[in-house]
Amino acid sequence: MSHLLSAQEKHFDASNQLSTGKIGTDLKSFSRDAQVLTAMKTLDTRLEAFTEQNKLTSHRLETQDIGLTKAAEAANSVRQSIMNAIAAGNALGMMTAIRGEFDKAAGALNIQAAGKYVFAGGQVDTAPFTATALSDLTLLPTSVADSFTNDDYIETVRVDETTNLRVGQVANEFGTAMMNAFRDIQAFHQGPNGPFTNQLTPAQTTFLESQISVWKSVHDDLVEAASRNGEVQNQLDKVETRLTSRQNTIQGLISDVSDVDMAKAATNLTQAQQVLQASSQVFVSLRSTSLLNYLR
Repeated sequence: MSHLLSAQEKHFDASNQLSTGKIGTDLKSFSRDAQVLTAMKTLDTRLEAFTEQNKLTSHRLETQDIGLTKAAEAANSVRQSIMNAIAAGNALGMMTAIRGEFDKAAGALNIQAAGKYVFAGGQVDTAPFTATALSDLTLLPTSVADSFTNDDYIETVRVDETTNLRVGQVANEFGTAMMNAFRDIQAFHQGPNGPFTNQLTPAQTTFLESQISVWKSVHDDLVEAASRNGEVQNQLDKVETRLTSRQNTIQGLISDVSDVDMAKAATNLTQAQQVLQASSQVFVSLRSTSLLNYLR
């Protein structure tokens, strides 16, 4: 009975190793390597946690890049509309185009990732820019700054054991100059020298010519903000490359300790089957043996 039970246990272990590809399912199966295996698995889990968190950070940076790029494109389009009006000597349709670009810029400032406003600082549940129409900018009691509700919090994320990245940007930091430029156009349009409708007056032409350099500066500042965001993305990509390399190494070491030699496992299973069959035959044979046979 003892030999039969031992044979059954060895057959069970050999069968499990062949089906799972692992030496065992608990730490006692690895004897002296158990402590090393525990340490490696702990490290692998920590690296996986960083990898999963960095995916979210990467998504946020990609969203910020989209917002900053759209804002820069809106600024460039406004500048182009102004130059077209000056070249034609006619502002017909210019304000309609500029209002459309304002809507794009406002949407860029209020862009979201995973339901959170990425340019809101710490107030991620509140839209950082509140003006909904170009005309709202001239209704503000003091300045354009009143339409920004974000705080100054810049998020810093730990992307591995030794690296922290400043991933956040806030709306008023890169958006104030652009909205001031929008406000100046709207104020002139509503003022005594407006509106911009058809043929440009000398005063309108002079004003619009002054706006070309303003909007170039706004565009350049937004491109610079997008560039800073891109630098953080590049840093994160490098960290991810290092994490992937480390994970591959750790998982290889874990495999060396925990994975079974499949050829050897197949041989062990065959041997265990033979031993189990032999033990079973002996057991059956002994069960049919009786002392009465010898007493006769």
